[in-house]
Amino acid sequence: MMRMENTINLQDLSRTFRTEDVETQALNHINLQIKKGEFTAIMGPSGCGKSTLLNVIGLLDNPTSGLYEFEGKEVSNLRESQRTSVRKGNIGFVFQSFNLIDELTVFENIEVPLKYLGFSKSERKEKIESVLDRMKIGHRKNHFPQQLSGGQQQRVALCRAVVSQPKLLLADEPTGNLDSQNGQEVMKLLLELNREGTTIVMVTHSDHDAGFAHRVIHLFDGKVITEQQKINRDLHPELTSS
Repeated sequence: MMRMENTINLQDLSRTFRTEDVETQALNHINLQIKKGEFTAIMGPSGCGKSTLLNVIGLLDNPTSGLYEFEGKEVSNLRESQRTSVRKGNIGFVFQSFNLIDELTVFENIEVPLKYLGFSKSERKEKIESVLDRMKIGHRKNHFPQQLSGGQQQRVALCRAVVSQPKLLLADEPTGNLDSQNGQEVMKLLLELNREGTTIVMVTHSDHDAGFAHRVIHLFDGKVITEQQKINRDLHPELTSS
């Protein structure tokens, strides 16, 4: 029963990349549990395995060995079509580079996952306008990504990630390409989503951003070396004010 409380359960999980001449162990016997509704930050130097871990958690890649359970279901060795099925409606992604489609408007970018999930046109419109209003970007819905500032593009990326109300949101350096003001706005939105029940796993190099998490996981050479529990987010009132 306790296992079902975890959105993510990793046991003795490893990921090895092999070429003809080189074998690289990106993840080295990771043991990690993330509970539903938890906000977890993952930190460590470049090349320590942070993005690889996020890719495995997000079912973009399979581990080489070990156990991965998502929402109580074993997902360690799924085929790509099976991983896609589990991701649908369950996992949202936010990337440092935004990954918006230049040829689509803001509205159309946000619409992509809803089309994929089979929502009707009226349902899509309602959901998109609701999330645009929440993220305060509705006035830009007919613009194209290159007509937006970096902060606006990241807001759109957040809209796209959460419009289907996923259980888990994965964020890879979500403020990495933003100035401090826009970065603060993005962190405020992530905090709001988490307080409403979304489980968040965020890779970051920023001690400031990591300070908003319930827990900070430090990786080094593909291993969990330290965990900091119960980070006091009240130390950052600028993000908790309306």
